[in-house]
Amino acid sequence: MNEKTVQVLELPKILAQIVTHSQFSAGADLIRQLRPSTDLREATDWQQETTEARVLLDARSDITMGGARDVREAAVSATRGIILDAQTFLDIRGTLRRGTTLKRIVGKQGTTSPRLADIANGLEECNALQGEISQTIDDNGGIYDNASPKLALIRRDMRVAFERLQSRLNNLINNTNNAKFLQEQLITQRNGRYVIPLRAEFKGRIPGIVHDSSSSGATLFIEPMATVELNNSLRELEIEEENEIRRILRALSEEVGKLSEQIVRTVEGLAHLDLIFAKARYASAINATAPQLLPFRSMSTPHPGSRIKLESARHPLLDPRKVVPIDMVLDDETFILVITGPNTGGKTVALKTVGLLTLMAQAGLHIPAADGAELTIFEGIYADIGDEQSIEQSLSTFSAHMTNTINILRECNERSLVILDELGAGTDPTEGSALARAVLNSLVERKVTTLVTTHHPELKIYSQNKFGVRNASVEFDLETLRPTYHLVIGIPGRSNALSIATRLGLPTDIITDARSMVGVEDLVADNLLDELHKSREEARRARDAAVAQQAAVEELKRELRERLDAVEIERRDVIAQTRRMADREIDELRSEVRKLRHNLQAAGQPLEVIKRIEEAAFTLKSNIQQPVENVTQPPADVQGPQFRIGDTVWVIPLKAEGEIAELTPTEAEVIIGRLRVRVKLDEIEKRNREESRRASRSQGKPAAAVEERDAPRRLGQSPGLELDLRGERVEEALERIEGYLDAAYMAGLPFVRIIHGKGTGALRQAVRDVLRNNPLVQKYERGGEREGGDGVTVVNLVPLK
Repeated sequence: MNEKTVQVLELPKILAQIVTHSQFSAGADLIRQLRPSTDLREATDWQQETTEARVLLDARSDITMGGARDVREAAVSATRGIILDAQTFLDIRGTLRRGTTLKRIVGKQGTTSPRLADIANGLEECNALQGEISQTIDDNGGIYDNASPKLALIRRDMRVAFERLQSRLNNLINNTNNAKFLQEQLITQRNGRYVIPLRAEFKGRIPGIVHDSSSSGATLFIEPMATVELNNSLRELEIEEENEIRRILRALSEEVGKLSEQIVRTVEGLAHLDLIFAKARYASAINATAPQLLPFRSMSTPHPGSRIKLESARHPLLDPRKVVPIDMVLDDETFILVITGPNTGGKTVALKTVGLLTLMAQAGLHIPAADGAELTIFEGIYADIGDEQSIEQSLSTFSAHMTNTINILRECNERSLVILDELGAGTDPTEGSALARAVLNSLVERKVTTLVTTHHPELKIYSQNKFGVRNASVEFDLETLRPTYHLVIGIPGRSNALSIATRLGLPTDIITDARSMVGVEDLVADNLLDELHKSREEARRARDAAVAQQAAVEELKRELRERLDAVEIERRDVIAQTRRMADREIDELRSEVRKLRHNLQAAGQPLEVIKRIEEAAFTLKSNIQQPVENVTQPPADVQGPQFRIGDTVWVIPLKAEGEIAELTPTEAEVIIGRLRVRVKLDEIEKRNREESRRASRSQGKPAAAVEERDAPRRLGQSPGLELDLRGERVEEALERIEGYLDAAYMAGLPFVRIIHGKGTGALRQAVRDVLRNNPLVQKYERGGEREGGDGVTVVNLVPLK
């Protein structure tokens, strides 16, 4: 790839931005050295790596290069016998640890990130070396005492020697006879020896060796003669410690040297991963997309087979809030684009955008463009952009451009992309136009993909007569006298000089005179171009309005789908919750039925009623599983009694009264107390309130009294198998018992349980006194241990006649 073009199109500035997303110095070096690939497979692999990294970072934001250091030089130095310092060993361990962590995280992503997994699985863990470093060096770079047995003994002796030395020195400075000779009671060090501060005027009063003096000369730091041997012993041990540490680090360095290739390979693998993750983070930061890279195709026409398709492409170095996206398409009939338009209109930015995005794509970077971008892999990209006037080389603007153009024509071929800014500018317009057309003729004949900007009007007509050449222009707003920076393909730029002069207030007579000097053909052409631009602008506005309207329709459809989905989810939740509640109630009922069976068997009572309840419970359990959608109101033409939800009916098999909760054409779900049973329509009879009362009186039971005492319950409804009186006063509890026993009797319950708690026993005694005199009670007894013991009384009722 042409290095000058890389600089002209400012790829190094992009790489500098990517470096800010790097977390590893070796990775940052790879980023700076990154250059576009001319090999389709390699560039495609790079793009795939970036895509995988973006997906992985979205799922695992904790992936970092923390702790990794570029220790390649240290590892190679170890092979030459150089002893590494403790901090370098910690850097090596941190790098290997980071490699181990990434290998275990990224290496397992073979299904979703196969290329990243391959790189991660190539990292060397060197666990034995990591362990040796951890056992030898602490996190602050110190050597552990147990790094070797000899070091442990040396440090033990050093502690003993130090304590003896400190004890002797403390005795000296704390001696009252020496206090007046000392500057202060302090033990310090000079030249590795422990000393005390002696006032200069008392030199010799404490025998010793002078090692230093204060800056003023008032204090002498002496080593007392009494501690010289102790200082010597401590210093000898310190030298032994240094030698042993040096031996330990030498042995550890030899281990690093043996594994230097693995360490270097791990550093390079981490650098590669850091490069990929930095590209991914940069792509996310600029909201980039992955382009599709294509090979050159075989064409039946004089076309090189290249393709460029960029929609809503943005220059990544410009402010994304201000940059105007461009669309650039070179299809099967176009491989040379001639862009015309006013200065500062955005022509050069359009060229740089296409050239830079092509370089980025071939370097494995995602590009700031809409999805669906397509780019051919070019073997060479050559650009001549900007004013390269050179005073030193005595080159004018024209000469500089022409020199670059000559070099480009010499090196390019049909698999190249050529970008020429202001072709033929800087010289006589007639000769410049002729040169521009001649250069274009050469590029057309050689089938070189080319992007050109120019001011020469002759080139507007050139594209109409050459296959593969197409016009484009940048728009100019005559109202604001400013460019819009929109690139319009298919229409050449028009001359705006006279219109701009008119808008700026140039006298009309001068404008008229100027028009008379312009050829009629040029004026007609400008008028036609003006009409074309207006028509295109109207079409674009209509298209934008249609797109906006379509987006609004799609948004409404999305909201409607979300609402319908929410309704469906809520409906299913309600059904599921209802079924769960029904299942729970039925399970509770079946549990109560089992307790009833057990108690009746223990009391020697008949089981016919319990069998009927149990059968009804099992029938209800199976019917709960029926789809709720099948539950409907019975049709009007059904023969026989007409039932409605809420009707009071008599359930013949259970000999109990209940209320209809649900209906189907053949069955009804009836609530009897706490029980919900499903029965056939021919097994129920419709009853009104008066019939219910007569039925109760015909059996000799005080229905009216029951209704007065327990108004919320209707005659025949089951009050449940338990009555909980805990926490109530005796008077209230006794009143509830009377109504509860009447309702239980009318519901045909064989026995009930009254829960009164243990407490002081007063409520229990009062309850049993009432039960003893109640004609509906056959017998009562204390509850079993599993039922609550003395806190519960089980009451057997007389059979319902």
